[in-house]
Amino acid sequence: MSWLSELFHGGKNPADVAQPYLEKIPGAVNPYYQPYINQGQQANQGLMEQYGHLINNPNDMYSQFGQGYKQSPGYQFKLNQALQAAGNAAAAGGMAGSPQHEQQNMQIGNDIASQDFNDYINHILGLYGVGLQGQQGLGQQGFQASLGYGDILGSNLAQQGQLAYEGQAGQNANRTGMFNNLISLGGTLGGSYLGKPGSSQPNLLPNRSYG
Repeated sequence: MSWLSELFHGGKNPADVAQPYLEKIPGAVNPYYQPYINQGQQANQGLMEQYGHLINNPNDMYSQFGQGYKQSPGYQFKLNQALQAAGNAAAAGGMAGSPQHEQQNMQIGNDIASQDFNDYINHILGLYGVGLQGQQGLGQQGFQASLGYGDILGSNLAQQGQLAYEGQAGQNANRTGMFNNLISLGGTLGGSYLGKPGSSQPNLLPNRSYG
């Protein structure tokens, strides 16, 4: 590159040299963030669906939970124990086999069945809540990954912009300095030439002829 080209165009802009490396940063870090971002998006989508069901049709959700109910292993034991105690009490009072005794047995069965079903629903809702919390955790993890990756992208763009500004400012300063140096050099050379002994000086007086 000639000195004249260097004067008008300057050297390599640092921003141009650094740009390829800066452009590689988003792609280099993306694999570490994108899986969590995708995971969080899927989790949030699932959460929105579940919340929608709970808000719009909670009875349907309750019915779905109840469809899987089965008597617990301890249900029959509790029922037998309660009926036996009620039978002993009825026999002691001379009420064994009476309508009152039968009605009491039916009430005992209903109460134990209701309690067993409620225990089942509570367990299911507990597991369901754990599932929702897990989905929320994945969603939050995805949000944090998105936030971190966004910060990297923003910082990367800011670095590129700042470097481009500084690089151009540096080139402008160099170009201005070179112009000033040339002007100074020209003045020095001109002064040296005019002040050199034996150098011819231009005749500034008009020519006159004398008769």
